[in-house]
Amino acid sequence: MGIPENIDALLVKFDITQEALARIAGVAPSSVNGWRNGAVPRKNAIEKMCQALEITRDDIMSDEFGLAAKEHGRVPSGAKLPSEPRPAYAPLLGRVHAGDACEPDIIDDRIPIPYEVRSAHPDGYFLEVEGNCMSRVYPEGCHIYIDPRQQPRNGSVAVVSIDGADYVMRRLYNTGRTIVLSPDSWDDSYEDIVITGEDERTVEYVGTVVWFQPAEEME
Repeated sequence: MGIPENIDALLVKFDITQEALARIAGVAPSSVNGWRNGAVPRKNAIEKMCQALEITRDDIMSDEFGLAAKEHGRVPSGAKLPSEPRPAYAPLLGRVHAGDACEPDIIDDRIPIPYEVRSAHPDGYFLEVEGNCMSRVYPEGCHIYIDPRQQPRNGSVAVVSIDGADYVMRRLYNTGRTIVLSPDSWDDSYEDIVITGEDERTVEYVGTVVWFQPAEEME
């Protein structure tokens, strides 16, 4: 047994998808697919998985003491098994359009979320995605968890309010004088929204996307 088996065991034990594990590790889903085929995760990704899932480095990297071996009953003396995820919930406050900017719909609901994610971003909340301008990373119907206190870096996926009312989710790039809101879609018909200092438009930062829940995991 090795890394591929340990990654598969993580997906089964925590009942998460490959895409969800990628979000936890801060990598692309293709990286997780590579791990499942023998690639070695980077140190930063390992640390994020260990912290979020409360597991050890050996659970991912070890042939003898990894999670797959533990799941098959070969637990070494003195080993500590990861604890079960603690339940947590966050409010679902509305819908955000991943396409053209539009006024957000208001919803009153709660969505389950990993305890560790909720603890790291206690002021966060969910929005339901409509449209597919961000379909490469956040498919329509999924729930994105945004943190209003986490400032976006260039390239972060952020939710912004345009002209005081319209909400849109895009990759945000800020040059100081120009704000570019870029799509990340399988549909190449979407174009950048470009707002310069000369435009009589306002852009208000709403929050940075820090986690998401695929629609199929809600069923």
